[in-house]
Amino acid sequence: MCLFAEKLTLQPSTITKLDIDTLSNYDLSDKEISEIVQIVSYFNYINRVADGLGLEPEEFIDEKGYKIN
Repeated sequence: MCLFAEKLTLQPSTITKLDIDTLSNYDLSDKEISEIVQIVSYFNYINRVADGLGLEPEEFIDEKGYKIN
């Protein structure tokens, strides 16, 4: 799943039926595969929007993306 997410993030045009079939071989349903694609795509989208607008993380988020207690 992580390799698929990385490929979808870095090389989305190279996703093939084989990639989907590989996820299916791990007993993931079509619905679960769709959810993976949607979640990965959403985070890629929202990060590109934030980067494109030059937004900085909130002050309560550290450099690794964790909430500061």
